[in-house]
Amino acid sequence: MKTEIYQDPTKPLQERVADLIGKMSLEEKAGELIYTAAGVKRLGIPGYNWWNEALHGVARNGKATIFPQSIGLAATFDTELVQQVADTIADEARAKFNYAVKTIGESRQYQGLTFWTPNINIFRDPRWGRGQETYGEDTYLTSRMGAAFVKGLQGNHPRYMKTAACAKHYAVHSGPEALRHEFDAVVSPKDLWETYLPAFKALVDAGVEAVMGAYNRTLGEPCCASEFLMNTILRGKWKFEGHYVSDCWAIRDFHQSHNVTGDAVESVALAMEKGCDLNCGDSYAFLMEALLKGKVKEEWVDRSLTRLLSTKMKLGLFDPPEMVPFSQLGPDVIGCAEHVELSRRAAEKSIVLLKNKDGLLPLNPEKGYYYVTGPNAADIAPLLGNYYGLNPRMVTPLEGMMDRAGLGVKIDYRKGCLLDHEAPNPIEWAIFESAAADATIAFMGLNPELEGEEGDAISSPSKGDRDVIELPENQLNFLRKIKARNAKLILVLMGGAAMAIKDMEDLADAVVLAWIPGQEGGTAIAKVLFGEVNPGGKLPVTFPASTAQLPPFADYSMENRTYKYMKDDPLYPFGFGLSYTSFAYSSMTLSASSIASGENLSASVTVTNTGDLGGEEVVQMYITDDEASARTPKASLCGFKRIFLAPGETGTLEFEVASSMMELVTDTGERVIEPGSFTLYAGGCSPGTRGKKLGASQGVSASFSVKG
Repeated sequence: MKTEIYQDPTKPLQERVADLIGKMSLEEKAGELIYTAAGVKRLGIPGYNWWNEALHGVARNGKATIFPQSIGLAATFDTELVQQVADTIADEARAKFNYAVKTIGESRQYQGLTFWTPNINIFRDPRWGRGQETYGEDTYLTSRMGAAFVKGLQGNHPRYMKTAACAKHYAVHSGPEALRHEFDAVVSPKDLWETYLPAFKALVDAGVEAVMGAYNRTLGEPCCASEFLMNTILRGKWKFEGHYVSDCWAIRDFHQSHNVTGDAVESVALAMEKGCDLNCGDSYAFLMEALLKGKVKEEWVDRSLTRLLSTKMKLGLFDPPEMVPFSQLGPDVIGCAEHVELSRRAAEKSIVLLKNKDGLLPLNPEKGYYYVTGPNAADIAPLLGNYYGLNPRMVTPLEGMMDRAGLGVKIDYRKGCLLDHEAPNPIEWAIFESAAADATIAFMGLNPELEGEEGDAISSPSKGDRDVIELPENQLNFLRKIKARNAKLILVLMGGAAMAIKDMEDLADAVVLAWIPGQEGGTAIAKVLFGEVNPGGKLPVTFPASTAQLPPFADYSMENRTYKYMKDDPLYPFGFGLSYTSFAYSSMTLSASSIASGENLSASVTVTNTGDLGGEEVVQMYITDDEASARTPKASLCGFKRIFLAPGETGTLEFEVASSMMELVTDTGERVIEPGSFTLYAGGCSPGTRGKKLGASQGVSASFSVKG
C-alpha cells in the first residue's frame, strides 16, 4: 500500500503539511479551523478538540494533580520549580490523551494536547477576578515564569512537543470582566511596549506554539482581528510562526458587541484576513458562506490550516505511536505520589509570611490548644481557584493541621462566620470558645464565589471582579469580636489577589498568605504554622492599603499602578515576605563602574542567614534609571534567585544585568539606552521605606554609569 507524503515521518514537516492540504476539499479545510475539528476520515485525520486548560493542573477532565494557582506559583520566585510543575502537568495530559485515543479513538474537549495556557496578562489592578491566573504585576517576573511554564509544557524533545502551550490573552487585557466583550483598551505607546507586550515577546522567544487573542479591542481593533497586534508586531516584528486562536466566541463579539462588522460572515472574513487561524466558538461555521461570497480567499484558509496541521504534526498525531516518546505514558502517572509531593512542595514555597509579632509563629506542634475557625478552614473551594481539575485527596487547612499536630495538641473548630455576609443567627460560640486557646487561627479571605472569570464567581455582582479590595465587612467584624476577648490571633488569608486588610492586620498577631494552594494546601499551611517549613514566598503583586489608592478600573494607563509607579505607600510592597529566620545583605560588587551603551554588567551580592533556623531567601535585583528623560519606573525587577542558607551561612549570588534592562521606553514606544547614572538594588523586597518598616532585610545598592 502506498504511503502518502503526509504519512511519511521521514519527510520534512512543511512538505507533509502541504501534501495533506493538497488532498483536502475546501469543505474539509474549513471544517478543520474550528476548535471542534471533525477530522477527515478518508485521509485518516481523526476528530480533534483543540480546547484544553492547564493553569495549575489538567483542568476540567476528572482526576489530576492540582497545583497552586498561577499567582501562588509566581510567589515562589522559582522558575525551575514552575518548569517542573508544567512538565508534570504535561505528563498527566499525555496520559489522559493516550487513554482517550485508546478507548474512544479520539480526544474530546479537555482531553487534547493543546493547552490554552499560560495567562501572561499583567495583573495591573487587584479588582480583576482573573488576576489569580497570572504571574502578577511585574513584566520581568511574568516573562520568566511564563517562559518556564511553556518549556515545561512543550518539553525539549528535538522533534516532538509533549503538549502545545498558548500565550494569552493578547493583548492589553485585564478587566473589567463585565465589559470584556465590548471594551476598547486605549493605551499609550509607552505603556503598551513597557508593560503590556514584553511578556508576550518573551514567550514567543521561548518558542510558544500558540497565541490566543483577547475578547476586547485594543486601540480600536478587535484583538482577534488586529492588523497592528497580529501582523505588524506578532508575525512581523517578532517573527512568530505558530498558530493564533480566538478566545471563545470572541469573533461573534465583532458584530454583536464591538460593532466593527455587520454580521457573522463579515466577522469571519475579518478574522481570516488578519490571520486568526482557529476559532473557539461557532463563527467559523459561516466560513464556507464567506468563501462562496468571495469575502474569504482560499489561500487564507490554506495559510491557517498550514499552521494548525504543523502543530498537530509536532505533537506526533500523524506518526506511529512507537515513534512518539510520550505515547507510552499511562494512567498510573495521574495523581501519583511523586506528583502529589511536588504539589505540596510548590504550595510550601508559595506561602508568604506577612506579619509575625513577637515571634508567635511557628506554633508548638507537640503541645498547646489551638482554635481553628473561619469560612476557609474546612472548605475545598479555596484550594481550587478557577480552571481546576479534581482529586480524591484534597487537604483542607483543618485537615492539614489535624494531620500534623502531635497527640499533646488540642485543636477545636467551628466555622464561626460566613464568607461574605453576616450570619442570620446572632449566637456565635466560636467567639467565646476561642478565648481560652493559646492561639486562634482564622482562615479568611476570598474563594471562587467572590473572584474568578465572568461566569464562575457566582457571588460577584461584577461578573467575577471585586468592586472593592477590602474583604467583606462581616469577616472583619468576626475578628474584632475574637480579638476583644484577648485572643492571640493568627490570620491566614486565602485567595488569588491583593486584599486591603489594614484593619485586620492591626488585630492580628501574625498574618500568613496561602493564596489558592492546590490539593496539598492544607498540609503546606500546617507545616508552615507548626514550623516544619520556614516560609520563603514573596509577593508578586503590591497590596494597596485601600481601594481608594487605585485609579479607575477601566483606565489602562500605568500611572499610579504597581510598585513601579504607585505614589502612596502600600500596605505590603511587591516582593515582600518575612521568614522565621533573618537575612543580612552585606555587599554588592559590580564588574565595572562605567560601561558603554549596549554592554551587559555583572553584579555579585552577598547575603547571610543571621538567624537560628535554616531558610530560603529570594534575593531580588532592581534597577533604577537615575537620569531618564522620560517617565521611568521608580525601580524595575531585573533578576531574582532563591537560595537556601543554614544558620550562619553566607552565600554570594551572581547576576547578569543585560543591557536591555537599562533601556527606557519613550513616550512614542521606542526602546533606548540613555547615557547617565543607574542604581542597582538587591534585597529581599522591592526598594522603599515601607518594606523596611515591615521588617524586610536592609538591602544593598551600587551605582554605575552608561557612557554615550
